[in-house]
Amino acid sequence: MTMSSPSLTDATGPASQPRLPSPALPPGAELIVAPGEIRSALERVSREITAVLADRHPLVLAVMRGGVVFAGQLLPMLPFPLDFDYVDATRYGDATRGGELQWRVDVPASVRGRVVLVVDDILDEGHTLAAIRGRLLAAGALQVLIAVFADKQLPRTKPVAADFAGVGVPDRYVFGFGMDVRGEWRNLPAVYALRGD
Repeated sequence: MTMSSPSLTDATGPASQPRLPSPALPPGAELIVAPGEIRSALERVSREITAVLADRHPLVLAVMRGGVVFAGQLLPMLPFPLDFDYVDATRYGDATRGGELQWRVDVPASVRGRVVLVVDDILDEGHTLAAIRGRLLAAGALQVLIAVFADKQLPRTKPVAADFAGVGVPDRYVFGFGMDVRGEWRNLPAVYALRGD
């Protein structure tokens, strides 16, 4: 007796691609930036950065860990020579509220005399990016520009402003596209907000 291979077709036609399970997001998570909006924002920001930095051979510094998704998708869209490195400074860790700034990887010595573009996931209260900017200038950076994917709309003045921002987000806890909630969901292709935050 021979066994036949399972058919890829049925009475309704060819088999469709397998569906991925929907992610089990935190209860009440609300989609606020869809994948198509993210792509449009990336294209716009890459054009804006190119207009300013195309002839400056900048050092691009990703802020770990949140900035890795934004940097990873932005860099291939920048059609000019650049150098790349990273810093790792955080006030959040796995928490949803900021605390004391922790430096895991300090600014590289290669910033001296360079135009530096800092790439991060979000400009929230601005304390972490202000500290990074100050540290870079103290280390001899010629100029420091900041690119963030999300700029949180707060009712108060921040200690630093983004030179390039992808999208504005409400004053809620947001996650996805590099931003985490309790250490998870940085890998989402969209941005969500927690309910009641």
